[in-house]
Amino acid sequence: MAHDTAQQPSAAPAAPAPARALLPLILPALVVGVGGSLLLVGVSAAAEQLQHVLWKNLPDALGIGRYSVLWMLAVLTMTGVLIGLVVWKVPGHAGPDPASMGLNAPVLPPVVLPSLLLATALMLAGGPSLGPENPIIAVNVALAFWAGHRLIPRVPGSLWVALAEAATIGALFGTPVAAALVISEALAGRQLKGQLWDNLFGPLMAAGAGAMTTTLVSEPSFDLDLPPFGRHPGWSDLLAALVIASLTAVLGMCAVYAFPYVHGFFKRLGHPMVALPVGGLVLGLLGALGGHLTLFKGLDEIAELARDPDRWSAGEFTLMAVVKLAALLIAAACGFRGGRIFPAVFVGVSFGLGAHALLPAVHPALGVSAGVLGMLLAITRQGWVSLFTAAVLVSSPAILALLCIASLPAWLLVTGRPQMQLHDDGTPVI
Repeated sequence: MAHDTAQQPSAAPAAPAPARALLPLILPALVVGVGGSLLLVGVSAAAEQLQHVLWKNLPDALGIGRYSVLWMLAVLTMTGVLIGLVVWKVPGHAGPDPASMGLNAPVLPPVVLPSLLLATALMLAGGPSLGPENPIIAVNVALAFWAGHRLIPRVPGSLWVALAEAATIGALFGTPVAAALVISEALAGRQLKGQLWDNLFGPLMAAGAGAMTTTLVSEPSFDLDLPPFGRHPGWSDLLAALVIASLTAVLGMCAVYAFPYVHGFFKRLGHPMVALPVGGLVLGLLGALGGHLTLFKGLDEIAELARDPDRWSAGEFTLMAVVKLAALLIAAACGFRGGRIFPAVFVGVSFGLGAHALLPAVHPALGVSAGVLGMLLAITRQGWVSLFTAAVLVSSPAILALLCIASLPAWLLVTGRPQMQLHDDGTPVI
């Protein structure tokens, strides 16, 4: 019997999907890609206008410092009150507990979406340290699923979900490469029907459409314009990348391990009108400690840090990194709707620039990319996204090889351990 089994031919490789099976995906992918990007841009633009009112017009009119301690405490606490009201009273209650949500969003009922968008816009404008990625992905997934299911019912629901996730990720990063990496990582280990690129065809089209729409409308850029890494990597550079990536991974894991306990504390407060205002007050205190650069999602703030890396000392960079990580922990645990990637990038950038300030021999671009790599590995557990984001911030092919090597010990520190995401019962996802 064993001999007969051994003689059986192995399964034939999957045949490529015929072009006529892939061509019908183009139009739905383009529509989802453009629509997902416009939703992201629209919510972000509305939040920016409200942020301008809250943090410039109002304090100027009142004669209060824009980022004075009093104003930070007032605005962040009031942001918690307003979002608490949305979660409490608005139909849909802004969706499920954000601590249980990641980049792979569930299909939410349509009634949830207006309250989730409102809570997200208020969060982005009010200053909590979260990004738009998780709620915007959830909204785009729900819209694509419900509209697609009714307009083209023969298309599987899972395809609409994949198109929406890819479109939003492409729009967030301004390139379809990030979406392709995330989807490839998600598909790894699955029993795929057809070849990998057949499965990526529709999502990659949606990601490309989303990225191009965002690029044409808002011209995003992740390049921090740091001094170029104009030398061949040496042993000292490799050592610096290994140490910085590993240290930031350990720092990130401190927040990951604290996450269920902090979340449990806010859960015990029992009501969103208590938990969110208390969380906003704590975030205001953290903002007073770390300065206004530790507020908001962090992309504009990292550009300001990179514009003049010598303006702050190693201690100041470290303080901002620790405060921002604490703010991310509080905001994600107390119920604010938002994602964790962009504030984690700020933590990595601050830590990397702090390493450069402490040891000037560490190139700032190398410190930043290694710091972002280690922090994102710990917070997101998305290897490709971590590597991609770290590399795109500095646009240096020479650093990419160092990052690939530095990711290995950092990954060993985080793999198999809890993630910064919880199950519905409050236990961490592993």
